Amino acid sequence: MRMERVEETLERIAQEAARAPGGVLAFDGDGTLWSGDVGDDLFLALLEHGDIRPPAHAALQRLGAAHGLAPGLEARELAHRLFTEFEAGRIPEKEIYEMVAWLFAGWRVDAVRAFARDVVARREVKRRLHPETRRVVEWALGRGIACYVVSASPLAVVEAAVVEVGIDPANVLACTPREEDGTVLASIVEPIPYAAGKVHCLRARTPQPLYAAFGDNVFDFELLAASRVPVAIRPKPRLRARAAELPSLVQLHPEE
Repeated sequence: MRMERVEETLERIAQEAARAPGGVLAFDGDGTLWSGDVGDDLFLALLEHGDIRPPAHAALQRLGAAHGLAPGLEARELAHRLFTEFEAGRIPEKEIYEMVAWLFAGWRVDAVRAFARDVVARREVKRRLHPETRRVVEWALGRGIACYVVSASPLAVVEAAVVEVGIDPANVLACTPREEDGTVLASIVEPIPYAAGKVHCLRARTPQPLYAAFGDNVFDFELLAASRVPVAIRPKPRLRARAAELPSLVQLHPEE
């Protein structure tokens, strides 16, 4: 993968914008716009807070039974066990992304958003922003190019986090729990923005040309491949392993 400076990437995006006005940029969130995982931040904060309500506990029990966990565990312990099983490679990542989103079942939607904003503040996401991708966002917004964030982390926390980089929360596509009369349900709006679902969700929101996409992990591969200027941000090993499949993929030079 060739390394490219921010200025070079911006010049190539500018060329695409000149050829096809009205296009957009798409960014993954965790590892791309900021270091760490805001979904994990939210999950750990909820475990500490301890307010996992009966609808979520029932859904945890179903998920635990599906993966062979012993019945009868308290809600926080069961959620922690499921996450540990995921870290050991025994539960698919997609199921855990969904779990963290519906784990707020029984909460009011506004309360989840307030909780997520508090997590973003306490976990200092603003200090974790990657300077190189922040420069791209600022450049694009300054030229009226819409920026979308396509993430498998829970919607509320991604909406709170993107404010720190200046992106409109309305342009977030993330893992979204269903709701009824303003209360979160223990189920998810499908498809979630994960792997190929990232492209599906983005295209459902906007048909505009995708000038460039930015990601750090293999689950961003399809989104990167759908763009005219695919850019890896501090890529993880599994994305590096597939880089040869996308010869146009470059790595943005990291900045401090």
